[in-house]
Amino acid sequence: MGSLLRCVQLPSVGGDTCWANTYLAYETLSKPIQRLCDELTAEHDITMSMKKAISKGHPFDLAEIQAKWPPVTRPVVRVHAETGRKALFVNRASTTRLVELSDRENEALLPYLIDHIRSPEFQLRLRWRPGTLAFWDNRPTQHYAVADYTERRRMHRVTINAFPEHADK
Repeated sequence: MGSLLRCVQLPSVGGDTCWANTYLAYETLSKPIQRLCDELTAEHDITMSMKKAISKGHPFDLAEIQAKWPPVTRPVVRVHAETGRKALFVNRASTTRLVELSDRENEALLPYLIDHIRSPEFQLRLRWRPGTLAFWDNRPTQHYAVADYTERRRMHRVTINAFPEHADK
C-alpha cells in the first residue's frame, strides 16, 4: 500500500513532513530486543487520536468511530510481503499497549520503541513547495507533519491499496 501526497497550500513558516524508516528502526535494535519484539503483539486503537482531534474542535462522532473501527491487535514486527524485511509497527497515535507485557513493562518498552522509530537517523524531512508530490510505501514508513506552524497547510492525499488481499495485515 502506498500514498501520494501533494502540497496545495503552505504556511509562511514551517509545515515540513518527516518520514521514518521502520526497517532501519528494527534493524538497529539489539538482537535481544529484536527477538523480544518478534514475539509481541500490540493493540492499536484510533480512539486516542480522535479524542485529541475532538478536543481541538473537529466534529467527529466518537461512538460512531469506535463502532466502525474497534481496537485491533497486530504484530509489533511486520514482515514486508515483497522485500521480506522486518519493520517495527508501533506508533504514538494509535498503539495503546503491548499485549503480552505487564503495565510496568509497557511503561518502559512501548515509549522506547516509539521514540526509537522517531530518531533523526531514520528520518527523511521534506520541505514542501506548492505542487511538490511525495510517494511512499506505507508498510515500512511512518510520517507526520512537523507541528511548527499556525497558518493553513493544505495537502491532497491519495492512498493506493495495490494488494487488497493484504489490506487488513
